[in-house]
Amino acid sequence: MSKVGFIVRIVFVCLAAISIPAMLMIDAVQARKYTDLKNQVIDLEEKQSELIEENKKLITDISLLSSADRIERLASEELGMRKAETDEIIRVEMKDTVK
Repeated sequence: MSKVGFIVRIVFVCLAAISIPAMLMIDAVQARKYTDLKNQVIDLEEKQSELIEENKKLITDISLLSSADRIERLASEELGMRKAETDEIIRVEMKDTVK
């Protein structure tokens, strides 16, 4: 074997020996990134669930607050309003004037 062939072979073996730890380090970095992203996804899914539950509660609150019985009670008790009698109702007709 020639001296150049021997040197090429040693360089190749050294590069192979160096590349194995380098690949392992790259794999570790990628695994860490994956774990971080997975944790972020879990956190976001938990936040989403909390927001969905809060949204359901708010929708329920809106339904309760906008119920006809509640509005009628507030109008009569707090604002002193009452239902209009038939003879107190005035109908206004609007004609379409835009042409």
